[in-house]
Amino acid sequence: MPIRVFLVDDQALVRGGFRMLIEAEDDLEVVGEASDGATGLATLQRTPADVVLMDIRMPRMDGVETTKRLADAGNPVKVLVLTTFDLDEYVFAALKAGASGFLLKDSRPEDLLSAIRNVAAGDAVVAPSATKRLLDHVVPKLPGTFPGKTDERLDLLTAREIEVLEEIAIGATNSEIAGKLYMAEGTVKTHIGRLLSKLQIRDRVGLVLFAYEVGVVDR
Repeated sequence: MPIRVFLVDDQALVRGGFRMLIEAEDDLEVVGEASDGATGLATLQRTPADVVLMDIRMPRMDGVETTKRLADAGNPVKVLVLTTFDLDEYVFAALKAGASGFLLKDSRPEDLLSAIRNVAAGDAVVAPSATKRLLDHVVPKLPGTFPGKTDERLDLLTAREIEVLEEIAIGATNSEIAGKLYMAEGTVKTHIGRLLSKLQIRDRVGLVLFAYEVGVVDR
């Protein structure tokens, strides 16, 4: 079955461009679109989708609130936020609201297609390098973030799991983590699964934000 994509963006030309790009791929299809968050939220209640391409700034209901309401409603759809560097506060809010990843609007078409496939497969990391670049820009503005902040959930982690968490936070891929920590890539995936479970965090992006919030990785 092709990956079902839903478009939420207030610019018709942007939605049209995304639709043409996506529907040219055999394994992807656009199942619907909306020009604002409120319409998108209502439509997604009756239109099953795997991935939502979600703009941040829209009339009536922005991407942050729409993402939060989807998550609160238990909708299993994955949200891929579309953003620019000048909207950092919105990006952080969207990730905290439950978005599975983000992508810059000036990304290459092939990066967008890859991001959709990755998010649909459950991999929240759209591009580790992009994650690091955005966090470099966002982290200084995160509310309540400071080195040395403690969190009781850290006590649940083994030393090895903390090492893996540190690598995730700086944008390392699974293969890079495996090479640096001298373990099999499958073992890395196992550690990541345990981190998600122990910390009760939804996805890998959440692990990155958690690591910066509690000071596992300094700003």
